[in-house]
Amino acid sequence: MNRVPAWRVAAAIAVLAALVVISLRFLPVYVHNFELQNFVAGLTQSGANRTTADEALRASVVDEAHRLQLPVTADDVHISRSQQGLRVDVRYFVRVDLPGYTVNLHFYPGAGSR
Repeated sequence: MNRVPAWRVAAAIAVLAALVVISLRFLPVYVHNFELQNFVAGLTQSGANRTTADEALRASVVDEAHRLQLPVTADDVHISRSQQGLRVDVRYFVRVDLPGYTVNLHFYPGAGSR
């Protein structure tokens, strides 16, 4: 029976460990983005918010993003109104520093009422 050399086993463990570390760095950002998406969807589905001022809606989105530790500013929140209803779009990026590499993750959560 052929035995796998020890260096291959060590290399495989190192690769798996690196994937786990990278995943643990990205996972919270993606979970928080998902939570922000749900918050924005809830804002647009609430009938009471259709008459709420844009600045109040924008402030609530920015406050929720900051609660989730996401780098969203008021300029990143775009609100539009039409005959169909209210639409809120948020465009931002999160910089994730990894050992020897930096990644900018771009997110575009948004929702509209009908």
